[in-house]
Amino acid sequence: MAQRMDFEWDPAKAASNLAKHGVSFAEASEVFGDPLAITISDPDHGDDEAREITIDSSGKQRLIVVSHTDRHGKVRIISARRANRSESRSYREA
Repeated sequence: MAQRMDFEWDPAKAASNLAKHGVSFAEASEVFGDPLAITISDPDHGDDEAREITIDSSGKQRLIVVSHTDRHGKVRIISARRANRSESRSYREA
């Protein structure tokens, strides 16, 4: 049985992300819980809190890169975008 995950995000940031990258945070939440998803520590962030990056396909069959952190037992989505060519290649090779 899959574990239920709770998500949260800043609504203004979600709207900004959708306008800039064309990926909603609701779509981004679809990449979690898939055994094929790849999650790594975010090397560019984490001074204040540990951040991670997860990459996997969404329900729209788009390869999505999601930056997130754990806050009080919830997955807080920080940003989401489509994977670039290099990321897509690395994902397929993994």
